[in-house]
Amino acid sequence: MSKTIKELQKLAWQNAESKGFHEFKRSVPEALCLIHSEVSEALEDYRDGNMKTWINQEDKPGKPEGFPSELADVMIRIFDTAEDLGIDLEHEIEIKMAYNATRPRLHGGKKI
Repeated sequence: MSKTIKELQKLAWQNAESKGFHEFKRSVPEALCLIHSEVSEALEDYRDGNMKTWINQEDKPGKPEGFPSELADVMIRIFDTAEDLGIDLEHEIEIKMAYNATRPRLHGGKKI
């Protein structure tokens, strides 16, 4: 059964808590840097052509690697941060997507 964003947010926070990652309070800038580091890892996998998940059997046995896995890490960091700050990310995504649906094509001329 699939989980909601709210459920995944709680699970990400609980896992980080159980692994000791909340023993030292992170600032928002530190949390954003950790999210950015995962985005950078995704970029490196993209640049290396690692566009599918593979399971590392040598350096870190059993660890999922590759672009999709790094995108998952980005989301896990975001979920943990949102839960830590008391943000209902599922609700915020719904609000933002509804607004984005009202915006003009290419948001009035943006290139990317």
